[in-house]
Amino acid sequence: MRQRIAVVLYVAVVVALVLSTLRYAESGRPPDPQERHKGRSYMHRLIASPFLDQYLLVRPGSRSGVLLPQAQYEELRAQAPSRTAPSWLADAVRQQWPDLKVEGRPASEFLLVRQPSKWGYSRASYEINLGCNLRCKHCYLGLKVNSGMPLADKLRCLQVMAEAGVLWLQITGGEPTVDRDFLAAYRSAFELGMMITVSTNGSLLWRANLLALFRDCPPYRVTVSMYGATKASYDELTQRKGAWDLFVQGMNAARAARLPLRMSIIVTDDNAREEQAMVDLCETWGLEYNVFTNMTPTIYGGGEVLSAQSKEHLRMRKQFTGCNAGHTFFHTDPHGLVSICKIGRDEQISLPLEGIDGLSRLGAIADRLMLRTGGCSGCKLSGSCTVCRPLAKHYQEAKAPLQSYCQHGIKKAG
Repeated sequence: MRQRIAVVLYVAVVVALVLSTLRYAESGRPPDPQERHKGRSYMHRLIASPFLDQYLLVRPGSRSGVLLPQAQYEELRAQAPSRTAPSWLADAVRQQWPDLKVEGRPASEFLLVRQPSKWGYSRASYEINLGCNLRCKHCYLGLKVNSGMPLADKLRCLQVMAEAGVLWLQITGGEPTVDRDFLAAYRSAFELGMMITVSTNGSLLWRANLLALFRDCPPYRVTVSMYGATKASYDELTQRKGAWDLFVQGMNAARAARLPLRMSIIVTDDNAREEQAMVDLCETWGLEYNVFTNMTPTIYGGGEVLSAQSKEHLRMRKQFTGCNAGHTFFHTDPHGLVSICKIGRDEQISLPLEGIDGLSRLGAIADRLMLRTGGCSGCKLSGSCTVCRPLAKHYQEAKAPLQSYCQHGIKKAG
């Protein structure tokens, strides 16, 4: 009896996969990730997509792209999937990516055309979890609790992001690669036509399943945080014995796999003496890097992490001239709650409950949160302030030293 049931289930799965493939062949769109997130599915090599007021041709895993006239984008959008690529597209691909051959091939074999969105969003970040395998002293997440949505809700939220127009997606955490659904969520975002950046501590990049995923579904970038140049300082800052060894193992595997890496050098009181050594190591590896020296309070306004600040490395920030948070960009936390960004988490919108219509309120929320209220009310220096209002609020709640974020404090200290 059990064997009969197994055979019936097997046949049902095969039929479902065949029908899904036929639906894709007819529509020219990738299959629904909720139906096929566990298996290898449609793999595009190029994406044609609206981006703000422009149209782009981009390639997963590549930093370069092609700016398309609207007429050419509309031609690709209207073209039947079985038709071969237009000559102008083949020429553009040959010039930009000589290794990619598209002449004479049906467009459906390599091209995904993203549809226009009335919502106008182009970028988003997705905090897939708050959990982490390290316990860094400076982490702005504070308590790192590994909680979140079931996979079905994660995939629905990603579909909403795609419908909202998101082309560039950052998947972050916590440590995103420790999430049990990371592989499925990443693959779903890729199938939906997003250019993905993964922000990671690099400790698990040696795993075969991650390397296979990134080979099949190339990320736009993998940003790796670097917490020291020696085992002693690295393990001390991360508060985990063996963290340095995992970092080196992950970096060796990632470089061997030629992942598109960029390093984020984090300078704290524990590793300040190794700033140049971290820079030298990145340059030896031939990798891009950014150096971050200013610590921020936790997302809950907690000041406990500010003790990690290296006083010698506290830098004056550039003048804040505004941003598009909440208007062309948004952040989604592990429970599907949308905020204008990672810092300004007040007045969140639940994607699982409200769906895409909830985003209609986000712009007004952003405008309110950016007003110079609370401790910044009436400030005569607000026009040259170096932090946005949501970040200033966190510093104020954390009772941080004024000179760590405010011009008034800097003037007094100077």
